[in-house]
Amino acid sequence: MEFSDRTDAGRQLAARLDHLKGQDVVVLGLPRGGVPVAAQVADALGAPLDICLVRKLGVPYQPELAMGALGEGGVRVLNERVLRETGVGERDLAAVEKRESVELEQRTRRYRGGREPVPLDGRTVVIVDDGLATGATALAACRVVRAKGAARIVLAVPVAPHGWTTRLGGEADETVSVREPDFFYAIGQFYGDFSQTSDAEVLACLDRIRAVQGPVVRDWDVRIPATGATLAGRLAVPDGAAGIVLFAHGSGSSRHSPRNRSVADALNKAGLGTLLFDLLTEAEAVDRAHVFDTPLLAGRLVSATEWLAARPESAGLPLGYFGASTGAAAALWAAADPGSGVAAVVSRGGRPDLAGDRLAGVRAPTLLVVGGRDALVLDLNRRAQSLLRCENRLTVVEGATHLFEEPGALEEVAELATSWFAGHFRPQ
Repeated sequence: MEFSDRTDAGRQLAARLDHLKGQDVVVLGLPRGGVPVAAQVADALGAPLDICLVRKLGVPYQPELAMGALGEGGVRVLNERVLRETGVGERDLAAVEKRESVELEQRTRRYRGGREPVPLDGRTVVIVDDGLATGATALAACRVVRAKGAARIVLAVPVAPHGWTTRLGGEADETVSVREPDFFYAIGQFYGDFSQTSDAEVLACLDRIRAVQGPVVRDWDVRIPATGATLAGRLAVPDGAAGIVLFAHGSGSSRHSPRNRSVADALNKAGLGTLLFDLLTEAEAVDRAHVFDTPLLAGRLVSATEWLAARPESAGLPLGYFGASTGAAAALWAAADPGSGVAAVVSRGGRPDLAGDRLAGVRAPTLLVVGGRDALVLDLNRRAQSLLRCENRLTVVEGATHLFEEPGALEEVAELATSWFAGHFRPQ
């Protein structure tokens, strides 16, 4: 006996996968027994957990012996050696396939509900089971995952027979196991507790990881075309996003601004997408006059909005602006455009005065957030609020200065922004 139970096996396996930390990894457990093992791996790697639905085709009179497997997307794998040695005919094989196809569909509805699968395109995918015997199920899983666009496949199991990797025919890019014994009769012989995993346990594992990690967020480095420049950015979209917020940085800051990235992380965890991008190129940012060129910055924001609206990730989603310092003026200027469809605006320590007469044209609900100790900017925001004709609110974060560097101040900004956007985003 090598493992006390599947949780123990998962912890031991996770230790062998430490080299994947920090990579764009998705962990897929094979229901049912592979999911509690995979949950430990996902925990250790800080990676999203999902399932890979595959059904073993068991020999009719020996169902634990796999003669093949079925997977999502119509994947079918047969073990010709087992078929030959057991003498299973076409009629018996077809009967087993029909039965398991029905079960595959039922499990899809049971485990996924209305959720979409975690996107795999271009990512490293770790397929986890509680062990490997014939390899038919693992082979089908690899083919399912490859068909979904995985860039790299890692097949990881706590235990498998010596020489097991040859059974995969190169379908996995990397294989990892804790034990590869010469004497291998059944997976269960290496577990103290190998009792059957229930559907409830599978769902509990999936829900626990989702609760801890929040929604799965896909992100991309992007290049945004704008008048006279191509702007670098980072687009992040959680699964089931309720909307996407474009960030307008201020005072020469870039997409790397730690304060705006902190707010963006909070929005992502709340299920909102974000686009952090540079309003100016490196060459343009050298000229400080550009930092206060509100029409230029607003024009760049409009270009980014049009570019984002045309991408499939934003289809049907409302868009919002989060502007900081001088970037807030750009956000308000852009929101005042008669053709603007922006759904909400948040200004952090903003300079709305730089938007001038355009303030009266803003139609999107606008939240102005200012530090209580930022006296000059607070006065400018109070004056600007009187010019706004849209739904608006001025909120003061007591004790905060212009950069909201005080303990808890930026977190309060993030909470206010999340509430404002979530409350005003409505599907288009």
